[in-house]
Amino acid sequence: MRVGYKLMAEVHDPKEIVRQAVRAEEVGFDFVEISDHYHPWLYSHGHSGFAWSMLAAIAARTERIELATGVTCPFLRYHPTIIAQAAATTAVLSDGRFTLGLGSGESLNEHIVGRGWPSVAVRHEMLRESIEAITLLWEPGYHSYRGAHITVDDARVFDLPDEPIRIVLAAGGTNAATLAGELTDGLFATEPDADLVTAFRAAGGGDGPHYAEVPLSYSPDVDAAVRSAHAKFRFGITGWKVQAELPNPINFEAATATVRESDVADAMPCGSDRDAILENARGFADAGFDNLTLLNAGPDPDEFLDVAADGLVDAVRGLA
Repeated sequence: MRVGYKLMAEVHDPKEIVRQAVRAEEVGFDFVEISDHYHPWLYSHGHSGFAWSMLAAIAARTERIELATGVTCPFLRYHPTIIAQAAATTAVLSDGRFTLGLGSGESLNEHIVGRGWPSVAVRHEMLRESIEAITLLWEPGYHSYRGAHITVDDARVFDLPDEPIRIVLAAGGTNAATLAGELTDGLFATEPDADLVTAFRAAGGGDGPHYAEVPLSYSPDVDAAVRSAHAKFRFGITGWKVQAELPNPINFEAATATVRESDVADAMPCGSDRDAILENARGFADAGFDNLTLLNAGPDPDEFLDVAADGLVDAVRGLA
């Protein structure tokens, strides 16, 4: 079991994100995972720095901890050629510590370039072609690719890492998990759904790695933990079908207007009870996930990082 720390780039400014990553290495996390968004989910979040700049800064200021995107949509807002280059450069800067997490994206971030928001089926087609193009560009030399949606014309990524870059693919259902098993090295999920792991393995993905985000809100003050979780993570209660489709923070503000603090408290551990945190993480471990990213929606990141250093990371590792 490996344990990661979620860098919530919508909640903190870029310098704070880099600081938290450095601290996460100091307290013993195995990896950090950063969201790659253009907009925050909610206006109250107030931030959304460029993930690739923050990754470069983290790579320069750390030595051991691994880095991952959680996750990047490699089409519409980006082109696969750009992601192939960005991932390769990040892998070089981090001496091979980088994993590229990919997914089919959200309208929240992708509609901004004015190319519309395709149906789920079309997005999966675009995602498949993007993965094929990216992996092709990680081979030496010039390459061209022509699919139904993605075209690469005589392109070459000149700076490549010594070792192949690992790709993990986000899946909210078995179709995406099957695609992950067919085309990538690992699975990424936000729910403790054993069916996703089964579909990934059946499609050729084998034993992993299987990444999952484990939500919690840490504070010795339970009421403060609940308030903070409601402010930072109530969008997560809406479910992926809503999260993928709404275009702007104002829409998420409206969609979450009836989400109560008690709803969020029911969805994740809120407070300082380590047993509750571990029980939540155990659900993901029992479902077959072996890379657990702790996502803390609490009011003070350093309070949680102190607890992580004081045995919590080791306790989560012991769930394997």
